[in-house]
Amino acid sequence: MLKAVKYLFIFAMILVWSLQQIHAQKTTKVKLIRANELLMDDHFNKDIQRLIGNVVMLHDSTYFYCDSAWLNRKANNFLAFSKVHIVVSDTLEIFGDSLIYDGATRVADLHGNVKLVDNRATLTTNHLTYDRKTRIAYYYTGAVIVSDSNVLTSRVGHYYTDDKEVYFRDQVVLTNPDYVMKSDTLKYNTVSKTSWFFGPSTIVGEEDSIYCEDGWYNTELDVSRLKRNVFVQHNEQILMGDTVFYRRSPRYGMAESNVVLHDTDQDVYVMGHFAEYDEDLNYAFVTDSALAIMPEKKDSLFLHADTMWMLTNDRGKAQLMKAYYKVKYFRQDLQGMCDSLVYHFSDSTIIMYNEPVMWSEENQLTSDSVTIVIRNNEIDSMVLYGSCFIISEDDSIYDHYNQIKGLTMIAYFNDNELVKIKVLGNAETLYFLREEDRSLIGIQKAISNSMVIYLDSNQIRGFTYIDKPDGAIHTVSELSEQDLILRDFKWLDDRRPLRKEDIFVW
Repeated sequence: MLKAVKYLFIFAMILVWSLQQIHAQKTTKVKLIRANELLMDDHFNKDIQRLIGNVVMLHDSTYFYCDSAWLNRKANNFLAFSKVHIVVSDTLEIFGDSLIYDGATRVADLHGNVKLVDNRATLTTNHLTYDRKTRIAYYYTGAVIVSDSNVLTSRVGHYYTDDKEVYFRDQVVLTNPDYVMKSDTLKYNTVSKTSWFFGPSTIVGEEDSIYCEDGWYNTELDVSRLKRNVFVQHNEQILMGDTVFYRRSPRYGMAESNVVLHDTDQDVYVMGHFAEYDEDLNYAFVTDSALAIMPEKKDSLFLHADTMWMLTNDRGKAQLMKAYYKVKYFRQDLQGMCDSLVYHFSDSTIIMYNEPVMWSEENQLTSDSVTIVIRNNEIDSMVLYGSCFIISEDDSIYDHYNQIKGLTMIAYFNDNELVKIKVLGNAETLYFLREEDRSLIGIQKAISNSMVIYLDSNQIRGFTYIDKPDGAIHTVSELSEQDLILRDFKWLDDRRPLRKEDIFVW
């Protein structure tokens, strides 16, 4: 019994729903409200009334105005001519030269100087179809939509009048006083002034340009969230990434995943998986697998750190780059590592802090801090401060090393090759002297207040001791293993990056 009542209740619900649908689909008749003249001609068509002068018709809650019309009461449709005006609601009106309206489908087809006006935008075109049931306007021959200071054009579009949203396709252009936006497919909300991109899109202003293939842009707040192959350029800075949040005024950018920050003025690339850029605060930083690339004629420098900062002046020019922590870099002729590093673009100097280590050919250089001077994209000189050490492995006796030590060292380069070293303060040397055939002459140990070392093809060719020199040449048998190592000696060859991928290994 209960089961039968249950099925009866379900049947009743279905019946009520069906009756509601039939009632909803019931067609109402177009009513003639007013006309100066009404003409009928049975020989022409007995079902058509010709209406002339100040014509007003009503269908449901929508009023239709025109100069003249042909009304077919039987088919429930009409043709309207000249000064066509449709009042859909208090906030939506449509104008045109002519109109075909079907009362059964509630679809209005307008031609000639068509204008759709609501409280948010004005649409003009030559041909527009408006569906009163769905409240959607369609055009396929091009249109212009003006929404405050934004002017949008496209070949094809759908205007959802209830939602105040327009879907544009084919040659979409949004023109704003500050920029021009172009896209293949775009959605625009006339209330929020927000555009959504669904294909290759560009936004070009006087000082910046943007490319993306997905995302949105709020034209009122000048903020955007861009996706897929994003490219943002402002003056000399280019920001790329899989996802970028960008604000035009004041300029701020945040990028995630496959990030590239390129300073075109200094030609420096900084990559990572997270970046932030703030023009007002004059900085940009990149982190998460951060990598800087400095292209040069002969070779490029690859540098990795936990985080990299680019600081600019008020004109947006890069002033310096900071890298920390766990800095490591690679170039074919120079490698190095340290805790932190600063690159001054103004005078092309690099300063390495906290136990820096450098390798130039077979030479290892260590100190408390290092300043490297670059000229014409090549190393010009290098200054090492505090506990300075230059070590090279002797190529004939395993695990034996040539060593130079001092308080301060100035290294000079020619064509990126180490040619001269000045040692200032507590200079010490331990060097394996050899004949041209590499046979051992002896081991030279010396100290002086300062000295100059001369090199050729990265091999030491001579010493000049200055101020109170003291030293001697010893045979191998005269020195113990401990005597062959100067105090504070550290051989760090196992940390040396042998290829650019090694800079990520600490």
